[in-house]
Amino acid sequence: MVSMIGHRYFASESILPGHPDKMCDQISDAIVDAILKKDKFARIAVDTTLTKGICNIFGEITTKAKVDYEHIARNVMKDVGYISEEIGLDYKTCDVYVNTHEQSPEIAKGLLKKEMGAGDQGIMFGYAINHTDRYMPLPITLAHSLAKRVYELRTNKVLPYLRPDGKVQITMELEDGIPFRIDSIILALQNDGSVSKEKIEKDLIEKAIIPIGRRFFDEDTKIYINHTGKFITGGPAADSGLTGKKTIVDTYGGWAHNGGGCLSGKDPTKVDRSSTYMVRFLAKNIIAQKFADEIEIEVAYVIGRPKPVALSFDTKGTEHISLSKIENIIKKFSFKPDDMIKILNLLRPIYQKTANFGHFGRKEFPWEKIKPKTFKIRQTNNK
Repeated sequence: MVSMIGHRYFASESILPGHPDKMCDQISDAIVDAILKKDKFARIAVDTTLTKGICNIFGEITTKAKVDYEHIARNVMKDVGYISEEIGLDYKTCDVYVNTHEQSPEIAKGLLKKEMGAGDQGIMFGYAINHTDRYMPLPITLAHSLAKRVYELRTNKVLPYLRPDGKVQITMELEDGIPFRIDSIILALQNDGSVSKEKIEKDLIEKAIIPIGRRFFDEDTKIYINHTGKFITGGPAADSGLTGKKTIVDTYGGWAHNGGGCLSGKDPTKVDRSSTYMVRFLAKNIIAQKFADEIEIEVAYVIGRPKPVALSFDTKGTEHISLSKIENIIKKFSFKPDDMIKILNLLRPIYQKTANFGHFGRKEFPWEKIKPKTFKIRQTNNK
């Protein structure tokens, strides 16, 4: 956090589906969905890159399913709105290269045991806080809401001059660690150049910023929209993209720790994905049951081993029941890949939707379900 005399501030960002990095996440996750729809036992670790006129799909895929990766990529580009080179990419004419191979035999050996081992080594974090009814930090919640609002204004043709690419950033002022007002809002939005900067500012303040942030801004809130003056050239024509470059956007906006592992483009045997979802599920339910106001859970794995090599949590002093009771709640659950997949029903084509506006704080996903009966214990204020 940035500290100033008498003030503390925290910023989080979200990005639009037309940002090249998010396009790559969507293509990779669309491939995961297409494969899992036909072969739920597939092993997938697929990445995508984008640059001017070129899309590369590469990685390790072991599956019996017949899937047209190029067709999937072009459909994602089309759905996002890249229909001409003038906009930033033409889904019909750009080059799409596919270079995939089967999962390495060393990794496969660790997964094919009687008990499935972790598909990779690494650390994962799950987090929840009572800032919002989504149990998410407020800065990233507002940033995603604003980004989604801008996206809808474009796709519903309310602001037809907007183009697919763009970023949103919100800085909030904190008091005693709690965000209470928006200090600044930054929007960088690609547009077709047909309207003035003043018109863009007026439209976005009226139709996007006020509906989303009214409660949290005041006369001192600063608003920056396309601060360099113009943003016409965008998408892969202006910036390259890569799957997994926006893991902070995908998770907690920097408010909580991030293990660093990419979520998109992976089947759920990869603990980067399944375990990150599992610890979010536990964290959210612990806060929803008012056992604490905030919690972060860390888990770590060695490749090929079912059980984690580390498991810890931190309530940052906000617990309302004893830490031993919270520990017992967490330990009731299995963190073996097979078990996490079953608990959260992860072998389904549900992943492309995660690639935009964050993986967390959205009730449509199984790791976001609140299950009071599963987490019910006798509550007490005695610690």
